[in-house]
Amino acid sequence: MTQPIPIRRDHLGIALDLAAGNVPVLPLRAGKGPFGNCPDCANNACGGRPNMKTPGPCQCPRPCHAWAAATTDPQVLASPAWATAWRDAGVVGYHPGGTGLTVVDLDNADAVAWAHKALPATRTVPTTRGEHWIYRGAMRSVNGVREGVDLKSTMAYARWLGPGTGTMADLPDAVRALAVKEPSPVRPVIAVPAPVGGGECRHRTPAYLERGIAMAEQRITEACSEVHTTVYRAFLAVLSAHGRCGCLTDAHVARLFAAAQAKGESPRHCTDAWANARARLGL
Repeated sequence: MTQPIPIRRDHLGIALDLAAGNVPVLPLRAGKGPFGNCPDCANNACGGRPNMKTPGPCQCPRPCHAWAAATTDPQVLASPAWATAWRDAGVVGYHPGGTGLTVVDLDNADAVAWAHKALPATRTVPTTRGEHWIYRGAMRSVNGVREGVDLKSTMAYARWLGPGTGTMADLPDAVRALAVKEPSPVRPVIAVPAPVGGGECRHRTPAYLERGIAMAEQRITEACSEVHTTVYRAFLAVLSAHGRCGCLTDAHVARLFAAAQAKGESPRHCTDAWANARARLGL
């Protein structure tokens, strides 16, 4: 007979207390990553990103989908399906946006010093390397808004490190403005192989190519979540149609990169996604 799995009551107890206060919670590994213990989602079968930090489309109840797994339901939190996760958890995580909060994650001393100069005082929580500044109000989550500063709110999770100190302030415009990032100038150098056999490219009809680029731009721009994955798939679609026939120019690629950067992607992420798509197609 299988022995029952012991649950770490310290983490579960904290989680249940937070859930009672309408804070959606989930277990996190010691390295701050969410669990991926659902058999239906093994090896990323559900479609989430490989590191499982963004949710896939499945609706299973286990804590395998990052912020989307966070819940205030005590029956789910204390269910056998979550027992292994609580046993192995390194910390309790929570979904700030789900309870109407925004966490300004300051990852080092320089970032903390900047916040003291640039942002209004609010509740603060010490972290391993810096501080969490917590504001009342939800917004879009964006990583890397400046050196050592991430914004965690909707579609994101944060570590619960205690209630903190100080009076919580309303989310200021200064924080909201951090999420509005101007696209960086993009000057990609892309070597596109010539058509097989050196023949005339069958896709040189301007309207066909323009429609393909415009559709990829629209797909990226309209992404509400899974931006990394959406950018990669859009790049893959464009390269699938045009990567071998010589249609693409630096101007076309710059349009795609600009659309991605407008959604918060860095130039490095764009370059990596483009390179990965080319490698997938053997270009």
